[in-house]
Amino acid sequence: MFLSPYYSKQDQSVFISAQQASDFAKRVAEDFNPIHDVGAKRFCVPGDLLFALVLTEYGLSQNMTFKFAGMVGDGIELTLPDAVEDNFTISDVKNKEYMHVSRQGDICQCDTQTAAFIKSYVAFSGLNFIHVLVPMMKQHKMMINPDRPLVIYESMSFHLDHFDFDDINLHLIDQQLLINGKRGDVTLTFELRQNETVIGTGKKTLVLSGLREYEEDKAQQMCQFYESRKVTL
Repeated sequence: MFLSPYYSKQDQSVFISAQQASDFAKRVAEDFNPIHDVGAKRFCVPGDLLFALVLTEYGLSQNMTFKFAGMVGDGIELTLPDAVEDNFTISDVKNKEYMHVSRQGDICQCDTQTAAFIKSYVAFSGLNFIHVLVPMMKQHKMMINPDRPLVIYESMSFHLDHFDFDDINLHLIDQQLLINGKRGDVTLTFELRQNETVIGTGKKTLVLSGLREYEEDKAQQMCQFYESRKVTL
């Protein structure tokens, strides 16, 4: 499975090093957020890597919901349930919870479909900051702290009509930002398509914290810094 370089498993214990998490963020998701850099002060494992890990270990279900409960640091020992039902939780050895998963419908254990879904979804996530979040901040005249930018991945859900695909693409069809003081709740709605045929739908939610008045020059500096890391890293 293509995900194997990005985590280590022994029995039901899973370890994700900072290097593995950083490599996944940059090589697979094209996510250049400094929070995923090795040695970062507030380092955390990308939420998309946890999502991909669950699909790799337990299969792709027609209906799935992922809710994030905490950020995984460097070298945290996660424990995977031996057998799972419709609802299960990914925790560490100290029983700290990081992700709640719900699933219904048929389950696909085929590596081809699972890998195609993971790659398409994380590629979609990698485009969110520059191409989706910054324009939304500009529209609403509010922005995250440019000195300590923090975007929290809150949840994701999707429905698939079937598993009859070798390739799949995500297309953003709606985006909403609701502002409550210094907090912004983002909802991204997408379609899952095989070629031009819609075979599913999904939704992703994010939280923007520390909102303040939008400043075009500082927003552009954030974008330029983010883009420059694609060249230097």
